[in-house]
Amino acid sequence: MSNIRHTPVAPTRAQHLAAGERIDAHRHGDHQIVYAGSGVLAVTTDAGTWFAPGTRAIWIPAGTVHAHRAHGHLDLHLVGLPAADNPLGLDAPTVLAVGPLLRELIRAHTRDPADDSPERHRLLAVLRDQLRASPQQPLRLPAPSDPRLAAVCALLHTDPADPRTLAALGAATGASERTLSRLFRSEFGMTFPQWRTQSRLYHALRMLADDVPVTTVAHRCGWSSASAFIDVFRRSFGYTPGTHNRRSP
Repeated sequence: MSNIRHTPVAPTRAQHLAAGERIDAHRHGDHQIVYAGSGVLAVTTDAGTWFAPGTRAIWIPAGTVHAHRAHGHLDLHLVGLPAADNPLGLDAPTVLAVGPLLRELIRAHTRDPADDSPERHRLLAVLRDQLRASPQQPLRLPAPSDPRLAAVCALLHTDPADPRTLAALGAATGASERTLSRLFRSEFGMTFPQWRTQSRLYHALRMLADDVPVTTVAHRCGWSSASAFIDVFRRSFGYTPGTHNRRSP
């Protein structure tokens, strides 16, 4: 822990990250909300990776060691909140839905961090109210601890389109289907098909941020057709993959 950069006050600001740019592992004494108005943001901790396109934000509790990575050009907005101010009552990183009002509140609040006017304090109060009303979204890839589970996850991260069943993946990694199914539920709190969909969506977001065509993304991530991919993507994010890179305000 002594080698991890520690910033007591979580910054409130807007900044730009180039595609592939990273912010190394660090922690704050404050809570932080991170939102990407463009591109796709990935926040990684020891527990896994949370990912968010422009319709999501990520809540990072005080003290959490985390790193950022940009996929595509990232228009990043950071909102720091004191450790005693936890409007969400959450003690673990969480992905939150961001509607048009919350998006504009975040953008306005991060525009001029030096502004200490009463108007900006009122804006923050409304922002906090909107945070409390934001639904949580399960956009997370947990980090496996069991080596058998880690081996299966590594295969599918290398090739998201790998069509093998859990039984076939188990045969390739030396674990039974029953054991792996139990591990997915006990470690990740989800079934293997649910995890594979989350993994494929994560890889799809990364590819879309790099301007890979929708049909190519569908093929590389294992969907049977572009229409099947579009349907899953729309139900997960509320918009179609073809409009992903045009959503920055």
